Amino acid sequence: MKITTWNINGIKARIDNALTYIRETKPDVLCLQEIKSVDEGFPLEAFTDAGYQVATHGQKGFNGVAILSPHPLEDVSRGLPGDEADAQSRFIEATVTAGSLSVRVASIYLPNGNPIGTEKFSYKLAWMARLEAHARTLLESEMPVVLTGDYNVIPEPMDAKRPSAWVNDALFQPESRSAFRRLENLGFLDAIRACHPEPGLYTFWDYQAGAWQKDDGIRIDHHLLSPQAADRLVSCGIDRFTRGWEKPSDHAPVWSTFA
Repeated sequence: MKITTWNINGIKARIDNALTYIRETKPDVLCLQEIKSVDEGFPLEAFTDAGYQVATHGQKGFNGVAILSPHPLEDVSRGLPGDEADAQSRFIEATVTAGSLSVRVASIYLPNGNPIGTEKFSYKLAWMARLEAHARTLLESEMPVVLTGDYNVIPEPMDAKRPSAWVNDALFQPESRSAFRRLENLGFLDAIRACHPEPGLYTFWDYQAGAWQKDDGIRIDHHLLSPQAADRLVSCGIDRFTRGWEKPSDHAPVWSTFA
């Protein structure tokens, strides 16, 4: 089973890229973030024609997450538990079965949190605390769990080309990084780092200042695997080539394969 996450930065603006990517890489699960579309506005037919089922948790104009798969999407749950008043569409999860392997997959668009010192940063940390609590619950199921998406967290200095440029950014604050480490301390494995411990691995390059051409990137899109999923991990990687496409997302897809 191949599971891929991609912050698409607007599904309608980049539908051709998304369909091309599906044809070229054939993921068993594709988790999208920032679809920037209400559920009824998602271009469903284009993906069903490509053989994919779709579950969305959308929001007009910004945010929004989705899970796509050629396999049935079962027990779909929308919204991160812990705050019924939270109106932002940032979390969806489903169970996907391919052959004998069933995996609980979550598509996550974690809050950015900028600027620091505002309610946006407080919301980010509170959201991460809710994610940690839900992750604990998911571990109790003892089934393979993959928490994947745009975490808006740079875990370590090596995950940025220029760490000093991010010291005043919510993505690189000690509180954000500590919250990420708490997920790892629960037993979740950072798949990319498990397979590729070397520096220079990035998933996001800003549109400004020639960041892509300079490879001035950061790694903020992650696969966190429960022990049961980690035991089945075969390989993982970052599809940088999509960032060089016409009208690209500023994020690149990240994938893991399981056996």
